[in-house]
Amino acid sequence: MEATNSALVLSAPENRTDIHDIRPLVEAPFSLAWLWWCLLAAGLLSLFYWGFLYWKKQPKKRPKQPTVRPELPHERARRLLENALAHLHNPERFCVMVSDAIRHYLEDQFRLHAPERTTEEFLEELQESRHLSKDQKRLLSDFLAECDLVKFAKSEPEAYELKNLREAALRLVRETEPALMESTTDTGTTATASPKKPAVVSTSADN
Repeated sequence: MEATNSALVLSAPENRTDIHDIRPLVEAPFSLAWLWWCLLAAGLLSLFYWGFLYWKKQPKKRPKQPTVRPELPHERARRLLENALAHLHNPERFCVMVSDAIRHYLEDQFRLHAPERTTEEFLEELQESRHLSKDQKRLLSDFLAECDLVKFAKSEPEAYELKNLREAALRLVRETEPALMESTTDTGTTATASPKKPAVVSTSADN
């Protein structure tokens, strides 16, 4: 029994070498990197927000609409006279269209009040106009007289006669459009000088 106790007493110091003392606290390194990243993210978000507000306040630029050049009087007259060809089968309708085209052309080009006046009233005013030559006035007088025969006397000319009537109207437009009048004026010639007069419809109320 005593031998056993002495063995325990002798072995006790050897067992104490396996137990270590508590180590002192070690301070962990403190880093501010995360704070800088947060500030950077906040700055970027703020910059994006104010940039978005500035963009919203800017006036919206509307896309430029293509500019359409207004149709000139002689261009409009040519177009209307061309459209009249679709009504050769209806002489009355055809003559209404070609006469209206010329009347509106003269009003737009020379400020002659043609559309709202009768043929007699218009021809009376036309005699005092200096925009047309005597030949052109005569041509216009014959043209309107032929149109009136169809519109009011119910004359029924042939298709070729209607085409000749339209050609007379086109001739009047060609001779009085601005480009031709300016070129003839620059060369010292009369703007209303005209070549040989084409045939105008020769119809009568008896047809």
